[in-house]
Amino acid sequence: MAILMAAALSAAILVPGLAQAQSRPSLAEQVQQVQMQLQSAQQGTLSLLNRIDTLEQESRAQQGQIELLQHRIDQLEQQQKDQYLVLDARLRKLEQSAVPAATAASSAVVPAAAVNDPASIGAPAPAQPTAATPAASSAAARAPVTPAAQAAEQQTAYDGAFAFLRNGDYAEAARRFRAFLLQYPHASLAPNAAYWLGESYYVTGNYQVALDTFHRLLTQYPQSDKTRAALLKLGYCQFELKQYATASSTFNQLIATYPGTEEAHLAADRLRAIPQQSSGG
Repeated sequence: MAILMAAALSAAILVPGLAQAQSRPSLAEQVQQVQMQLQSAQQGTLSLLNRIDTLEQESRAQQGQIELLQHRIDQLEQQQKDQYLVLDARLRKLEQSAVPAATAASSAVVPAAAVNDPASIGAPAPAQPTAATPAASSAAARAPVTPAAQAAEQQTAYDGAFAFLRNGDYAEAARRFRAFLLQYPHASLAPNAAYWLGESYYVTGNYQVALDTFHRLLTQYPQSDKTRAALLKLGYCQFELKQYATASSTFNQLIATYPGTEEAHLAADRLRAIPQQSSGG
């Protein structure tokens, strides 16, 4: 009887231990679980690396697009500078051809004393009246200025302002062109002065002031030979100010009014860029 009780007690002790041993995973199963976790971690790391590589490729592609756009912008800026130099050269050529005519007209004015006394032609000019002779000074002040002398005076003032523009001193050029327009608003060179005043604002990025200047030129001098160029620059200013609808209207007006001209071709080029710009802004 004692033997049976001892056996029963041993069985009671061994059975829970066997059940607990059977419930724990084996070493092989534990190793397999660890391997599965490692594989899952490796797959996550590989997916992350692939994503990083994809982002790097996208970044390189975007950088390439940025470089292409920057190159295109540089090309457009260079084209604009070249066009400015071409227009500058054409204007200077026209102005230089007009100078001899003004000089000839000025030299054709002969003093009355020379007409009455042919011997005085080529003789030294008489002494100018001084401040000590008020009567002579008053008479000189009342003497009318000849058209040739006035034209030469205007040309000198205009050339002085244009020299500053050509040398890149746009602030001084603007100041001198404004002074020219105040002093000679009806001169033949006034439309040109107004145009280059607007240009001095445009090249320095003062697009609103340039726009107002070109608009005044078109209003005050609608029949001048600077109308086409002023209308083009008016559209350029509107474009830079992101007034795309107004710029489109200006360019279309230029193309319709002056078809086949260089300004019309430039307006068409800028017109094609408006949808891209407006979609981005």
